[in-house]
Amino acid sequence: MTEKKRRPAKKRGGPVNKSPYFLQPAKQGSVTVLRRPAGNRIDAKLCGTMSNRAMALALVKQLEKAESVVKDLFLEATDDGIEALEAVLEACRMSVVKRGEIAEGQHVVAGGARKRGRNRKRGVAPPRGARGAPPAGSVEDPSAA
Repeated sequence: MTEKKRRPAKKRGGPVNKSPYFLQPAKQGSVTVLRRPAGNRIDAKLCGTMSNRAMALALVKQLEKAESVVKDLFLEATDDGIEALEAVLEACRMSVVKRGEIAEGQHVVAGGARKRGRNRKRGVAPPRGARGAPPAGSVEDPSAA
């Protein structure tokens, strides 16, 4: 009789390159970054504990960059390799913390400059010196003299 026309099955497109790093909650709201076991390791490698999730994700990104340069970073089991790994982990943690402090400082300064959303006041003139208007007292009118 009548055959049903079937739609082709959807292919599930999951993450092709799944990151070897994962996050776990830690004490007092901090987040721990771990790397899945590789090589002759049986336990996950502790890469660092960051104060919040955004910092932890930044650390993961930094570690992925470092690992792309040195492919066998987490596979080396010698004493020199372990020392090098610890040095790279510490450098990545310090880099993320330093960038986080800089971004946090800029966020506080820039946060009050513009306000968007529901509680924004409309029809208020921008402060003097903004949008081409010269600040008061910086340029004197020659006709006033």
